[in-house]
Amino acid sequence: MTRSLTLSSVVLFGLAYMTPIIVLGTFGILAQQTGGVVPTAYLVALIAMLFTAYSYGQMAKAYPTAGSAYTYTRKSIHAKLGFLVGWAVLLDYLFLPMVIWLIGAAYLNSAFSSIPMAGWIIAFIIVTTLINVVGLRLAKSVNNLMMLVQLLVLVAFVVLCIHYVVGDATKSLWNLTPFFNSDMKMPMVMSGAAIACYSFLGFDAVSTLTEETKDPRRTIPRAILLVTIFGGVVFVGVSYFVQLAHPGAEFIAADNAAFEIAKNIGGDIFASIFLIGLIIGQFASGLSAQASASRLLFAMGRDAVLPKS
Repeated sequence: MTRSLTLSSVVLFGLAYMTPIIVLGTFGILAQQTGGVVPTAYLVALIAMLFTAYSYGQMAKAYPTAGSAYTYTRKSIHAKLGFLVGWAVLLDYLFLPMVIWLIGAAYLNSAFSSIPMAGWIIAFIIVTTLINVVGLRLAKSVNNLMMLVQLLVLVAFVVLCIHYVVGDATKSLWNLTPFFNSDMKMPMVMSGAAIACYSFLGFDAVSTLTEETKDPRRTIPRAILLVTIFGGVVFVGVSYFVQLAHPGAEFIAADNAAFEIAKNIGGDIFASIFLIGLIIGQFASGLSAQASASRLLFAMGRDAVLPKS
């Protein structure tokens, strides 16, 4: 472990894990779940996640090691309970890259149906593994570049949504319909918020980099809160404009809803650009998730929680 990461590096790592563009990838599912008030679901999720992020920050300050929730539970409560938490978190870190690659493969398969999803998934796994084996320095550089690309795509998506809304005389650019509508039901919003929390998972991955960060007691808590706040603002803001451009929750296919909206607001060329941005975002998230999983495995192995062999 070399302490080479600064606050900006750690924040970018967390944002890459969080994948801001995922707000578009899951938009259709959330719209159907909430009845067309996706920004409200993200706002509720943000409030809950801010409390959680603050708690993680305090634990990272108290126990500046790479084990994240596993270490916090092991050292503050009991080693056996830490063991259970470690395995639960490990499942999260192992399953999350699978979900990330599945979403990316689903979108690629919709654009290139002749190539099976399994082929895309295997390609994702091979490339991300090779980058992480080379080391965190290369992963950081790749992540920074991919974050820039997906943020540019997000900005373009929002600008085209605004252009689409302004060009329609029946729509207003500033109204509360994306947050409240006649079909809104609080249980549906809360169930949507539970799904939206999935989009915030980047903040806890930051804590796995504690032993590679300069001044971790100060840097990691700040990074955790910054990642959560920035991600929440992006999720609420982007989903607001997308919900304005496409009110309600009717889609040809909810899994590929953003692809459908991208075609409506920008044509086939922009739909292709959006697809590239989404895949790059998925790739960056998979890269970060895999790096986090390896560091959790390291921390658990060091404590002899995992078999030495």
